[in-house]
Amino acid sequence: MPEARQPATSRLWPSGGVHLWPSGGTSQQQIHARGHLVYAAQGVLSVHTERGTSIVPANRVAWTPAGFPHQHAAHGHTDMRIVFLPASLARLVPDHPVVFLASDLAREILLALTGPQPRDTAAQARLRRVLVDELHEAHEQPLQLPTPRDDRLRSIAQLLQDNPADNASLTELGRTIGASARTLSRLFHDELGMTFYEWRTQLRVFHALVLLADGHDTTHVAHACGWANPSHFIAAFTKLVGTTPGRHRS
Repeated sequence: MPEARQPATSRLWPSGGVHLWPSGGTSQQQIHARGHLVYAAQGVLSVHTERGTSIVPANRVAWTPAGFPHQHAAHGHTDMRIVFLPASLARLVPDHPVVFLASDLAREILLALTGPQPRDTAAQARLRRVLVDELHEAHEQPLQLPTPRDDRLRSIAQLLQDNPADNASLTELGRTIGASARTLSRLFHDELGMTFYEWRTQLRVFHALVLLADGHDTTHVAHACGWANPSHFIAAFTKLVGTTPGRHRS
């Protein structure tokens, strides 16, 4: 992570808060005694933990359990909302970092719990319970890019993070780092639970979300992320994010 750049404006209280981040803003690594949800009312967030990096566009909400070291980063000017959950509710959601699809109701509750008008304690408790019920019904979303542990996979990950448009095959990348495609394919499956091509597609969509947040158009983003045909990019993006790049930008 780059050196931390603090939010331009913050409003914090015991149950949550709001950070207004400039594009490129980052937090220090931190650990909380309570698990928390983060939502981007504007912009795109990334959440970094030892498990990997989660990208949080406007139709997602990220959960980080208590005790997990984490950092946040903003892509585009970002309105970050935070809601802490008491232990009685935290035990109803996963014990690992995860990204959920945010229903319309979940988004409205997140905004209400972090809005300018104060609510009494009982009303907040009721809203948090409904929010957790909504998340309990939602499926975990494939918007978390796991971090490789194996040095060979780390080398490939670094090459592709530096240049997401690189279309080298796994065999070609293997030659660069001195490992066979068969070995690397097995490592991706055993360690990350996905194929190399699935992992690279997620990496590219992550990069695309960042570029879209910075205001780039769909054709530019498609080429910058390795798709020669923008329609193929749109299909891959829509499959993972649940909306087209154009609708996401707007």
